[in-house]
Amino acid sequence: MNLGTPAGNPNDPAGTGSVAHRPRRLSTETKSALKTTEFFIYLASVVAVLIASMVVGTEDGHADYFRADKAWLYVVILTVGYMISRGLAKSGSREPYDESH
Repeated sequence: MNLGTPAGNPNDPAGTGSVAHRPRRLSTETKSALKTTEFFIYLASVVAVLIASMVVGTEDGHADYFRADKAWLYVVILTVGYMISRGLAKSGSREPYDESH
């Protein structure tokens, strides 16, 4: 007993025997991190902190007040901030794409 369509394929409502291939509709949570401006701002900020730490140094009569340990602390803080912003972005949005991409 055939409970489907005349051709026996439940995905073929016309009963022609072939189903047109349509790509499945999928979605990501957000776009790739490399496609966001926040990623490039994060990289620029890290580079700026490290360059500033390297440039600011001891001078005659002045101590080095932007040492490497403080610079790396700022890099860690920037990294945590970036990770939090990516987590917030991923938590509530979706970007659709086709299976063919």
